[in-house]
Amino acid sequence: MTIAVNEVPAKRGAAWLKEGFALFRARPAAWLGMSIGWLAITLGLAMVPIVGGVLANFLQPVFFAGFMIAARKQLGGDGVDVPDLFSGFRRNLRQLIQIGAILLLGELAVFALMGLLGLPLFGDGSADMTVQEFVAALQEKSWILLVGLVLTAALKGAFWFAPGLLAFNDLSTSAAIRWSAFAALSNFGTMLVYGVALTAMVFVALLPWGLGLFIAVPVMLASNYVGYREIFGDTGTIAPPR
Repeated sequence: MTIAVNEVPAKRGAAWLKEGFALFRARPAAWLGMSIGWLAITLGLAMVPIVGGVLANFLQPVFFAGFMIAARKQLGGDGVDVPDLFSGFRRNLRQLIQIGAILLLGELAVFALMGLLGLPLFGDGSADMTVQEFVAALQEKSWILLVGLVLTAALKGAFWFAPGLLAFNDLSTSAAIRWSAFAALSNFGTMLVYGVALTAMVFVALLPWGLGLFIAVPVMLASNYVGYREIFGDTGTIAPPR
């Protein structure tokens, strides 16, 4: 198995969203149905005490693999429907769940670091603060929030392509992470442009009472594969389910 990483011009980052919108526009009902299903399952699990939130985090790469597979099918000329949301459960499931677990641990580590740096957190004695006092304390530690944001973005970026790599290749968890991080670093400018464009799209989508999210979320999910396809030169067919 050969994996190659292409270096893509930075301006292509914004184009990924445009091409993701084209996928959504061609099959809006399917993409909207998959997006709503994903959000409903994720929020439903998050409401389950203790284990629900952990399980929801573990399953995120599995669902993202499903979206990648759906986009690949659509670009290959095949039909796409809501059940494609669950296609990630049939491809390297153990490795995908491990990606979710490692990501959760990384996010918890960033959160813990922010606390060690002095960010006020509920449960550490700041629960006695008024809302105004808590907001003021946060403003005084805004640089810690910035550090946490940068570290979280770097973590997410490093793992961004891992679900696709596991959906379409027989890789170990560590190999998928290494290739994903290498691809993100090799295309740092492109990923930065994509991240800025994605943030701007979500911000605009929130303005009309959040109704724009019915378009923005499916477009974001479809654009994941657009970027993966260009960086990894993916034009192959879907392998049989494992």
